[in-house]
Amino acid sequence: MHATGRGGRYTYHGPGQRIGYVVLDLARRGKDVRCFVHALEGWVIDALARIGIAAFRAEGRIGIWTHDPLRGEAKIGAIGVRVKRWVTMHGFSVNLSPDLSHFGGIVPCGIADYGVTSAEALSRDATFATFDAALALSAQAFLDALSHPSSCPAQIEA
Repeated sequence: MHATGRGGRYTYHGPGQRIGYVVLDLARRGKDVRCFVHALEGWVIDALARIGIAAFRAEGRIGIWTHDPLRGEAKIGAIGVRVKRWVTMHGFSVNLSPDLSHFGGIVPCGIADYGVTSAEALSRDATFATFDAALALSAQAFLDALSHPSSCPAQIEA
């Protein structure tokens, strides 16, 4: 674990997680960080759907969520983004088959009221290759979302 300046205080990357770090120049894509995060969430949600996991955004919570029969509403994917000079850094992590006990001392994205789940805990046989193929099939929709700001949430005026 490494201390971070983001919501959950820690970033955990371990065996069984697919990590995707996305580097894009947002100056060429409308300088809209909210749209980037929204599109990134959508990309992961679409890829999870392709492997049989119904995932969703949750109002007021960052990340990717799903329903787990044992844990209730639970986080299956995290978003951690930094932007410097309009270039994105970091990205997402998706729990395919991690040891969920590793999350015992972590508050995902600063949200303490919900647990963490994985494709394996949901009885989905999601290998890295299978999930990577699902991400590849959904990549164009991710890029299209960035090119069509009307599909993104409205920017908040400062």
